[in-house]
Amino acid sequence: MALSIDLKPGERIIIGEALITNSGARAKFSIQGDVPILREKDILKPDEADTPCKQLYLAVQLMYITRDSAELRATYFDLTRDILEAAPSMRPCLLAINDKIIGGSYFQALKEARKLIEQEARLLACA
Repeated sequence: MALSIDLKPGERIIIGEALITNSGARAKFSIQGDVPILREKDILKPDEADTPCKQLYLAVQLMYITRDSAELRATYFDLTRDILEAAPSMRPCLLAINDKIIGGSYFQALKEARKLIEQEARLLACA
């Protein structure tokens, strides 16, 4: 089954390891095959990863895009440990991310990591 993508003018998307920018009018296309795809709204740039949970999201994002998670796993587990030490209440969300990664569902892990960032923002707002 093909994935149908509709891009607005100027919108970007990552397909595999390539960043594609729609430079013209609205574009619609189909993608077939097993390749990582991230719409612009789901992409976190390295300079935006300014909190531990955003850094964790970035690590998962890179695992998903590159499909070479060996080096990134060490970074991911270091961040997980640091986040748990600072905020044990984040354990359920971190476990959900771990489950998705172990199952090879990196895009789903990104969705869970987005929730972690939201939880972090709420905790920081209370501090």
